[in-house]
Amino acid sequence: MEANLVRLNEHFRLPFLPELIAQKVEGEEGGELSDGDIGLIEREHLRLRAELERQHAASSLPEHSDARADLHDLLVRLRLGAR
Repeated sequence: MEANLVRLNEHFRLPFLPELIAQKVEGEEGGELSDGDIGLIEREHLRLRAELERQHAASSLPEHSDARADLHDLLVRLRLGAR
């Protein structure tokens, strides 16, 4: 899982993100965003959440995994040194 916003934005290319990151890095501790920045973030949050929901609805992945027994078996074999 990647949590570095700079690296993530190399893929997603959100045009406003570099400026927000720079504000965070260069700004004062506890600094505040402008009303415009807050509005942008709120709109992007709604847009990205809608996209996530669309992708979820289109996904063919099962809602829940049924691999619990297989995972347990793998962990037991690894702990016992078996392959």
